Amino acid sequence: MTPPRTHFSPLARLLHWTMAPLIVAMLFIGVGMVATVSRAHDTLVALHRPLGIALLALVLVRLAVRLTRGAPPLPHEMPNAQRLAARVSHVVLYALMLAMPLIGWAMLSAAGYPVTLAGSLHLPPIAPHNVALFALLRALHTWLAFALFATVLLHLAAALLHALILRDGVWSSMARGGR
Repeated sequence: MTPPRTHFSPLARLLHWTMAPLIVAMLFIGVGMVATVSRAHDTLVALHRPLGIALLALVLVRLAVRLTRGAPPLPHEMPNAQRLAARVSHVVLYALMLAMPLIGWAMLSAAGYPVTLAGSLHLPPIAPHNVALFALLRALHTWLAFALFATVLLHLAAALLHALILRDGVWSSMARGGR
């Protein structure tokens, strides 16, 4: 019988540590985008769109890795309420990581703007051109960004709890691959 895995796969760890700073950067770029009317706005938009699509591609790969390779079991001594919170928070993180770029893409489509990846490379629209739909999707994109930020903060707080206080191996299962 094979012993249970005690760490995430190297690919899962690579995706996690690549996406984490990119998601935080996207959140701050998004805030900067809507908070300025200066020349920086165009630069931030030019960063935000292709980075959002890159994150969409990465989360699809990450989801496939998670579904095929799974995750190491949580410590046996962890209370059931914390186990449930861990599972729910991961589902929420994945849902938001998928929803944010898709809603952004649909929002731009509804506004009639192309999603420019680089130069003349554009993605096709995924929603009909519709001003009311654009307004709804823009509000949804904003509120889900707040939800993603809050969820990331809770995820970080839980990670620090496991790393610095509990020292139960949960942190090291993602940080360096061993418990």
